[in-house]
This record gives sequence, structure tokens and C-alpha cells, in this order.
Amino acid sequence: MEGGAYGAGKAGGAFDPYTLVRQPHTILRVVSWLFSIVVFGSIVNEGYLNSASEEEEFCIYNRNPNACSYGVTVGVLAFLTCLLYLALDVYFPQISSVKDRKKAVLSDIGVSAFWAFLWFVGFCFLANQWQVSKPKDNPMNEGTDAARAAIAFSFFSIFTWSLTTALAVRRFKDLSFQEEYSTLFPTSAQP
Repeated sequence: MEGGAYGAGKAGGAFDPYTLVRQPHTILRVVSWLFSIVVFGSIVNEGYLNSASEEEEFCIYNRNPNACSYGVTVGVLAFLTCLLYLALDVYFPQISSVKDRKKAVLSDIGVSAFWAFLWFVGFCFLANQWQVSKPKDNPMNEGTDAARAAIAFSFFSIFTWSLTTALAVRRFKDLSFQEEYSTLFPTSAQP
């Protein structure tokens, strides 16, 4: 099939970084990667406070250590997941089997949808804990910008991961079409 972007006809070619960088799913993955850095970086750097009357640090989100832990954990794991799937995006053109490509895209669909859900939960949790935080816990408003940034980028991450899921579904449909086409019109039957 001439011009197919996902079939075995494109497999085995030389690596083209320009084509990789221009693909929408790669761009979204890099944006998601940056958002995860902002979320966990904001919480790690300024998400914990200590007061003069207490020896231990406490989480800026309503003194709830689970809120900070969730934000950092989801941020770091999303960071690693983005790196893993960026590596898969680099390797994807080298996969010659349509079935293996479908498996890779199906895993992308499932993982991206799962991360969109985790970011939704994280946004709701952090926003709720921020809303019920007491002003007396942070009278000088230390770290409030970082806390708001983590909430905002958690919200933005919902959309980047959801769009990544939608693009993976589109890639899966293209692969399914390619598999059907190659079954109906084998290359040996073409003139």
C-alpha cells in the first residue's frame, strides 16, 4: 500500500528525527512530560512548609501529606511513562509486524487513558485540599504560587493525556485498516 504511515512498508527505514518531532502524538507526549516536571517539581521544591513552632515540615495542601505524596508520585511516574513512550515512538517505525504495532498502540491507548484518569483524580484532590487549607497554616503565603501551578498543570495534563489517547485510537484505526487491506489485497496479487 503506497503512502501508508503505519504499515510494514515504512518499517526498517532510517530514523528521521524531523518526522518524529512533527508528529502530533510526539508533541503531546513532550508537553505532557514538561507538565509532569512542573507538577512534581513545584510540590517537591515549595510544597512543604515548616513553621517556627513545629520541627517537622508539613504539606502546603491542608497539611495533608497524602496530597503532596500523590502529586509527586503521579508527576514522577508520568515523567517516566512519557520517556518510555517517547522511546516507543522512536522505535515504532522499525516494527514491521502489524500485529506488534497494534499491541504497541493498544498499550498506548490504555496507558494514556489511565494517566488522564490519574491526572483528573490528582487535580480534584489537590484542588480540594488547597481549597480547605487554613490561612493560619501559611500566614506569609509561602509556596502558594507553586501550589497553584501544580493544580493548574494537573488540570492541563488531563487534556494532554486525553488527546494522546484520542490520537492513539486514530492510529489504531489506521492500523486496523492496514491489516484488513493487506488481507484483502495481498501484495502478490498486485501487478
